[in-house]
Amino acid sequence: MIRPSYPPLENKTLPDFFAQDILQKYSTRAALICPSEKPRAHGGPPSKNQTSHALAWDFEEFNRAIDAVGERVSSFGPHVHLIQYLASAYATLQWAAARIGAILATINPAYAIDELASTLRLVGVKHLVIVPALRSSKYFNHLLTERFPALANSRPGDIQEPELPDLRNLIVVNNSDEYELVKPAIDWRERKTVKDIAQGLDKDDVINLQFTSGTTGMPKAVSLTHHNLLNNGISIGRCMNISEKDILCASIRFLGNLAIWSHGACIVYPSDSFNPAAIVNALVKEKCTALHGVPTHFLGVLAEVERRKSRGEEVDLSNLRTGIAAGTSVPIELMRRLISEMNLRDLTNAYGMTETSPVSFQTTITDPIVKRVETVGKVLPHVKAKIYRHARYWNDEEHTRQEDDSDTGILDEEGYLKSKFLRSILVLKLIHAIREAAIVAVPDGEYGEVVGAWIVRSTGAGSGRISRDDVRKMVREKMNPQTAPAWVWFVGEDGTPDELPKTASGKVMKHVLRKWSKELAERGVGKVRSLSLCTPRS
Repeated sequence: MIRPSYPPLENKTLPDFFAQDILQKYSTRAALICPSEKPRAHGGPPSKNQTSHALAWDFEEFNRAIDAVGERVSSFGPHVHLIQYLASAYATLQWAAARIGAILATINPAYAIDELASTLRLVGVKHLVIVPALRSSKYFNHLLTERFPALANSRPGDIQEPELPDLRNLIVVNNSDEYELVKPAIDWRERKTVKDIAQGLDKDDVINLQFTSGTTGMPKAVSLTHHNLLNNGISIGRCMNISEKDILCASIRFLGNLAIWSHGACIVYPSDSFNPAAIVNALVKEKCTALHGVPTHFLGVLAEVERRKSRGEEVDLSNLRTGIAAGTSVPIELMRRLISEMNLRDLTNAYGMTETSPVSFQTTITDPIVKRVETVGKVLPHVKAKIYRHARYWNDEEHTRQEDDSDTGILDEEGYLKSKFLRSILVLKLIHAIREAAIVAVPDGEYGEVVGAWIVRSTGAGSGRISRDDVRKMVREKMNPQTAPAWVWFVGEDGTPDELPKTASGKVMKHVLRKWSKELAERGVGKVRSLSLCTPRS
């Protein structure tokens, strides 16, 4: 399927687009608000827009910060790598790196230490920007002093660590002053004036390395250009009908930055990582109009709204209207709650891969609710889509099975994409007693493989309590009997882990679930009593 070539593609580089299409039109409009950061977290003059004890920049001030950071990082060289988190430093570095022709690689903060080390080696990290700590990860203690002891004897600009042979500089965003810098570290706020680098940028220059989320194995680095990222951001914003009057509450790391800023709108980072209380605070105080998330995040925010209302608090979300639900399907009951309880009447659904910048399909605000629930929308302008059946990996059964578990889909007569994988778990998610569900293939001696279902029970009033047989029966009645699960595991019960394994972006890590499923099945835990896979429907 090929979409029309209208609207035309944007052929500017990111810095040119910022200067000509954002700064010239919206210089005095709000660009970035960070309630958890100090007003002058990076030094410089006080903000003329300052109305509270938090960081708040318009696009003109944002531009000055980008220039200052660009001057600083330009002295390091062409490759800058960032431990990804939600803060003004991340937002500023994203534009600054593009402005000086550097390649910015954003790294998932949830990586285990071995995964992190492998990722840094993969792309030849030269200049690493980190925070001292984020959530449960203490980068100073674990990354620097324990795993890489040679750093203790290195100097800034001349790091000599055998496991990271390309690393030369360590830049620390240490705004809290809570942590002492290790010897080779450079404080983010130290700025030096350097001679401007000759630009000579091209729209097809690589400016960003995005790592695949690792749901089926170790992350892989994807190269993205000015052209990829800018046009994808513009298209995403159009689907949400974003204008300069909108304010996005960015609750997860996503391409929301360019989708919002490319339309002259404002972004609020409520906290450096997902925090439902901080999100609701920002939605109310900053009068946000948009919210991004995956269903798990939306459920967390809904629960926080419910808690506040149960205490008699007023939660004014009247300005909220749009956003993106990504990562998995949105059950229609959840969509209805988001509309009735949070006013997200124009919520869209998006689908794609890191390799495609990342969104390829998206619903729009004019699509009916059923399309925004059962599909991931139509292919975006200038995108060609084709569905094909992957054969096999030669002599590699493990990765063949992983491919079979990945998303496959159907294009309906109107051009909307229905993912078979999303459709299979949708049946389970429509059941009120189920909050989350994930489907995996489980090895079986008789059939080769059978379906296994992981269930997170709902905890709300009236949700009821279902059994394994109930789950199997419901799927058999609504879909092909062969898709009915032979194994059902309820998270946190019968010795199973307390939560589904997920990446930092909220995606279920299927390779982990397959491992758990195989181990539990071998012990006979979770087996459904009625296992006739081909029993006809009654």
